[in-house]
Amino acid sequence: MSADSPRKGIAFCLVSLIVLAGQDATTKVLAQDFAVAQFVMVRYIVFAVVAVLYLWRRGRLAIAFRARRPWLQVARSLLLVIEIGVFAIAVRHLGLAEMHAIVAVFPLLTTALAVPLLGERVGARRWIGVGIGFLGTLIILRPGFGVFGPEALIALASALLYALYTLFTRLASRDDSFDTGMLYLALVGCIAATPFGIAQWRAPGPGDWALMGLISVTGIAAHLLIMKSLEYAPASLLQPFNYTLLIWAALFGLLVFGDWPDGWTVLGAAVVSASGLYVIARERRRADRPDAAAGAPEQSPPPARRNRRPRS
Repeated sequence: MSADSPRKGIAFCLVSLIVLAGQDATTKVLAQDFAVAQFVMVRYIVFAVVAVLYLWRRGRLAIAFRARRPWLQVARSLLLVIEIGVFAIAVRHLGLAEMHAIVAVFPLLTTALAVPLLGERVGARRWIGVGIGFLGTLIILRPGFGVFGPEALIALASALLYALYTLFTRLASRDDSFDTGMLYLALVGCIAATPFGIAQWRAPGPGDWALMGLISVTGIAAHLLIMKSLEYAPASLLQPFNYTLLIWAALFGLLVFGDWPDGWTVLGAAVVSASGLYVIARERRRADRPDAAAGAPEQSPPPARRNRRPRS
């Protein structure tokens, strides 16, 4: 890996986040006039066609079908298609900035759920980071102050589903290749979404077809950009940059819908982001320690280094 490879990885990551923010804005537009299942079905049909053609041209289609843990692949694929639908329902009622401020809690949910689902050991400092992140979520939601609504629970459900999908993906990647994971995501999602999409189908106009095509293309483009970013830089380096999605979501919300998050949402998002960055930094430091491979619990750093800022 060349010296400028991490910079390339970060660049691809940032571009993918801009594409994702644009995709979410398009989803919000479509969700006002169409059933969520309809355009989710269109997305997955396009994804399935592209995935099959891609693997077929590489001569890996038959190999990719042979999953060592097929039921796990099916489960994670269903989690993602449900999460996409739930996200679209929530973003219909929430501004993009508010939506992403709530969904930003998913890395913290992933950390918390990794204990019972993956058997990972989480130290006290990371639990504190998770707790502060949930405090930031409460600042955004403000239950009991007339702000909290059922749509916020839908957004939280989206974050929980994506955290579970992430953990199931970790489990599946231990036995199956990336090609297998992609093929199952495409085909299982297409099969699951199509009956609901057909049942709620309403004929789109030319402009609506263009928007459905746009979210399909941007979904694939974002996926490919993320793959490319991981070719040049490790996931641990790229994780903190994912929080810039909050900025792009706020910008698209302002430009397309005239929405701007209030001060409480900005404050809560800052708390969630800061706690997420702290948890990521702790995980990176723990992974770099010699005793991490043995599964040793976290320990306090030596007194001379206690105040040194962890690498980001």
